[in-house]
Amino acid sequence: MPQLNPAPWLLIMLSSWLIFTLIIQPKLLPFTSTNAPSNKPTAAITPSPWNWPWS
Repeated sequence: MPQLNPAPWLLIMLSSWLIFTLIIQPKLLPFTSTNAPSNKPTAAITPSPWNWPWS
């Protein structure tokens, strides 16, 4: 069965992971996100009860 033969895809998979971890990932990690987290305290939201018209 050709699905059990790792020769065609194993080298491609290993080389792509090596390229990703050694070349692409270090170039992507220094970027900072555009939405930096803020230090504001989160306010607790108290929900108001729903006023049903028929009750």
